[in-house]
Amino acid sequence: MKEAIFVIALGIVLWIIAFVFAIVINADSKILWICVVGALLGVIGLRYTIKRGRRGQL
Repeated sequence: MKEAIFVIALGIVLWIIAFVFAIVINADSKILWICVVGALLGVIGLRYTIKRGRRGQL
């Protein structure tokens, strides 16, 4: 389970880095929203994985 949590957390960090990079290069608002939604879905996935791991299903 720790590997899955690490991969999901790494994905969240990469989405945040992509968001900052998109701001720096003045990207279109659609790109910014894609980065935000990607990070939020990662957070949802992280919470789900942790809860499921506590129940012993992973």
